[in-house]
Amino acid sequence: MSVEIQDIITFVSSHEPFDNLPEDEVRALCGHIEVSYYRANTQILNYGDPIDSLFLIRSGSVEVLHRTGELYNRQEPGQLFGQMGILMNGHVRYPVRALEDTLIYQIPSAIFLALCKQYGEFGDYFEANEYSTLRQAVSNDADKNDMTTVRVRDIIQDDPIYMYADETVYAAAVKMTELTVSSVVVYDRVQSEAGRNGNTIIQPAGIVTDRDLRMRVLANALPYDTPLRNIMSTDLITIKDDSYVYEAMLLMLRHNIHHLPLVRQHKVTGLVALSDLMRHESQNSLLLVRRILTADSVQGLIELSSQVAAVMVRMQKEDANSHMIGTAMSVIGRSFKQRLLQLAEVELGSPPVPYCFLVLGSMAREEQLVVTDQDNALILSPHYDEQKHGEYFKQLSEFVCDGLNACGYPYCKGGIMASNSKWRMTLQDWKRQFSDWIDNPDPEALLHACIFFDLSAVAGRTAWAEQLTCFIVNKAKHNRRFLASLARNALKRTPPLGFFKSFVLEKDGLQRYTLNLKRRGTAPLVDVIRIHALAVGSLSQSSFDRLDDIANSSLLPEGNRDELSDALEYLSMVRIRQQVSAIEMDEEPDNTVDPKMLSSKERRGLKEAFQVLSFAQKFLKFRYTTNQISQTG
Repeated sequence: MSVEIQDIITFVSSHEPFDNLPEDEVRALCGHIEVSYYRANTQILNYGDPIDSLFLIRSGSVEVLHRTGELYNRQEPGQLFGQMGILMNGHVRYPVRALEDTLIYQIPSAIFLALCKQYGEFGDYFEANEYSTLRQAVSNDADKNDMTTVRVRDIIQDDPIYMYADETVYAAAVKMTELTVSSVVVYDRVQSEAGRNGNTIIQPAGIVTDRDLRMRVLANALPYDTPLRNIMSTDLITIKDDSYVYEAMLLMLRHNIHHLPLVRQHKVTGLVALSDLMRHESQNSLLLVRRILTADSVQGLIELSSQVAAVMVRMQKEDANSHMIGTAMSVIGRSFKQRLLQLAEVELGSPPVPYCFLVLGSMAREEQLVVTDQDNALILSPHYDEQKHGEYFKQLSEFVCDGLNACGYPYCKGGIMASNSKWRMTLQDWKRQFSDWIDNPDPEALLHACIFFDLSAVAGRTAWAEQLTCFIVNKAKHNRRFLASLARNALKRTPPLGFFKSFVLEKDGLQRYTLNLKRRGTAPLVDVIRIHALAVGSLSQSSFDRLDDIANSSLLPEGNRDELSDALEYLSMVRIRQQVSAIEMDEEPDNTVDPKMLSSKERRGLKEAFQVLSFAQKFLKFRYTTNQISQTG
């Protein structure tokens, strides 16, 4: 074998996806390779020309262009081009020009297609998609996890039991005992009969559980003929019966409930109990939340906080996706806040006026991980009087914020906490504050927009948070100047890709050259999604839910929703895996990653995700310039 052929074999076999082919296939392939040389600025491929080879860059570099001449990508040794044309219609889809003197290995398309057909993994690598690595990685992770494929309706064991609101608690207890169930769905008899006659949808009036019988009947010595309407839980929280198991689990954790009605077309089709979920899934996060909500002291909460990181480690090992992990970690964080508020009220007494405790940022979006601080605020009653009530809410806020800091949620360095009197306001004052930020988008206002525009209630008058969100969205949606300012601000954090799509590394606190996946990846991507969500009037908080709302509005070009979702999922999971690795090695987790520690496939996935972000920012710049908004807003 000649030295030249051996050199080709060595080079080809060291690059994806050829490195996964059998050695004899690589040798046979290399025997058919033609070597071509192109001088700098020479056109290699022209749009629309027939294409009969796959191109592998041996040395030098090339520019891949859109048909309009706009730059699409730059590629360097070891990278491939031409596959899209071969796989689609046998004609060049992206013109290519040599940037410098370039040596190319040309693989005949017949051999390339035969290998794609014979070796599934090799063929998958060339899936006809601009972001194939990203799509495959996200899809593969989802396929591994039972929690994202099992519907909640498939794990319940019994049909729901129905009773009328005028039936007695004794009748309910007898029926529940006979049928060995822990709950009954309650309907109003008059409404039900009217509904049947009029063929209208009848909503359940409430639910009665064995816990209601214990705490509301026996504990209060109510007579056995008490009607169910007097003890039932109303304002039911429900979930669609085709939802996934993890969605039901997290909804129950978030609201601290034991029974969840399943609905289809407004009709209750089943009831899932906490026991059903505990039989089906890991009990780790479930039990931790339960323990947090029953802890009898701040010290007890501090001791439980040491288990939080283990929950994320376990979920990642069980192949949970980033949305599941982020939601679970956020639910745990919310539970700490809820219990601290309850303990504060035990110590300080009942609040003199109602309030709503808000969480902000990643916890409100349900995208929190273990590397986080606390961001929170208070909405106070319209009857709030600073002279009469100020000291109480100062102490309440300090109790909670100090407790959170002790439990591993550090104080916000920017002081965005309820313990800061600046962030304790009535609903009307909050509306005035947001109006000022939206009408006068100076740098400070834009900074606050990235935090305060993601908000959610954890305790108290939660409806106030919903009212505030509606106010914010309605006002921001119609303010073109604010959206343009927000977009310009979002473009300041660019993805860390250099001229040849190589990574641009930064020194971290330990003087290591790394990528900050939050600052240069997930955070600017979340910013892009938030701006689009405000523009379409989305009331959702989660970035993934916002993407669904954006897609339904037709604001984004076709396919962009999936690309953004895949990029956010991929970047988040790389970040999660790095934090889990640090936890397992007893190191301090952070948001950085050293690309040299990743596989070539992971690095390629990161580059594709960063490229999605880059294109998303270009679209943001186009869509929200002042002129464009005035034409399309």
